[in-house]
Amino acid sequence: MPATVHAALQAERRQVLAETCADLLKERAEFVWEIGCGHGHFLTAYAQAHADRLCIGVDLTQDRIARADRKRDRARLANLHFLQAEARDFLAALPRAARFSALYILFPDPWPKRRHRKHRLLNPAFLSEIAPRAAAEARLYLRTDYEPYFAEARAALQSSADWRPVDEPWAFETPTVFQARAPAYQSLTAVRA
Repeated sequence: MPATVHAALQAERRQVLAETCADLLKERAEFVWEIGCGHGHFLTAYAQAHADRLCIGVDLTQDRIARADRKRDRARLANLHFLQAEARDFLAALPRAARFSALYILFPDPWPKRRHRKHRLLNPAFLSEIAPRAAAEARLYLRTDYEPYFAEARAALQSSADWRPVDEPWAFETPTVFQARAPAYQSLTAVRA
């Protein structure tokens, strides 16, 4: 595909995403966000337990979003939405006043090969990008079964001027598919500084 065609398609996808976000967030400016929502198990349970909160899950794969939508529809949850989007595109598409109160990143792709580590989501640049979109006292929750990624994310959060790791109980527990498969996992919580 020629670069110009790719750029035009990407611009069109981002415009549609911006319109969708504007519609979802026209009445509420604060929301709970899950990056890599998969089939929607976690966020569906969260939205059921927190009917007063707007919940938005994003994932790259259309099939996952379709399955998550079916879960939402079966549960009849008007406060829950799933979008096919890359995290940075979603962030850029948000209306100016929109802020997340909680961000869940559960079992992200660890990109274990050294040459692929640049693809890891939780890094200093991303933490700086999301900070202006975090509400006061917003929480960031990470759970992973890959120790090197956990250590790297913890170090990034500890050195961040925007986020402060805190020792507090996990905000919402519900078993996830990857959590059930993992022999062990680590969790961390950070608050917007």
